[in-house]
Amino acid sequence: MKKSKRFLENLKKVDIAKEYELPEAVKLVKEIANAKFDETIEIHFWANIDPKKAEQQIRSPISLPHGTGKTVRVLVFAKGEKAEEAKNAGADFIGAEDYADKIAKENWFDFDVAIATPDMMRVIGKLGKVLGPRGLMPSPKSGTVTEDIDDAVKGFKLGRIEARNDKTGNIHLVVGRRSFKDAVLQENIESTIQQVLALRPSGVKGKLFKKVSLASTMSPGIRLKVEE
Repeated sequence: MKKSKRFLENLKKVDIAKEYELPEAVKLVKEIANAKFDETIEIHFWANIDPKKAEQQIRSPISLPHGTGKTVRVLVFAKGEKAEEAKNAGADFIGAEDYADKIAKENWFDFDVAIATPDMMRVIGKLGKVLGPRGLMPSPKSGTVTEDIDDAVKGFKLGRIEARNDKTGNIHLVVGRRSFKDAVLQENIESTIQQVLALRPSGVKGKLFKKVSLASTMSPGIRLKVEE
């Protein structure tokens, strides 16, 4: 894949063999996140897990102290009192069969998180094939199938995200934006690392992380030094 001139210039500023201390990595990633928009900052974990084994899967909600800097659109599948609870908590879309049909028939995905009460799973179960690949299917493990709608909606609105490994064992998480102050971004990253470490499967031998890197939307990766 052809790299842009700006990407190649930024790559010259990164020592690809070095593991950077967090404060230095934060300053560098903000320096090379020099596109004309407020680039997203992400952390990438290469985890020492076997993603083919169910007991070594990592999937859990984690919370960032300062949020991601992104406006999160929340869809809630609920009825009655729980629908009212979702409205009061600030959910963007609330419904049941109507939104399930909208997704199935209109290919509608204008939301970032889907939350459901347990009784609604019978309504949205058929959506697994379209929501699952997009990481949008509600699940108890991710904290998106719950009776506590108020906490779930407010949590995801304020910066709760899902730590979930992909089929290669990697975990990719948004930790902020270039416009964040260094200290704020650093706190988000430190918190994310500690929370992912706490999700370490019991069957993992040795260190959980093979490699950890920090990158912006348009920049090369910067390896992080992480003490486990």
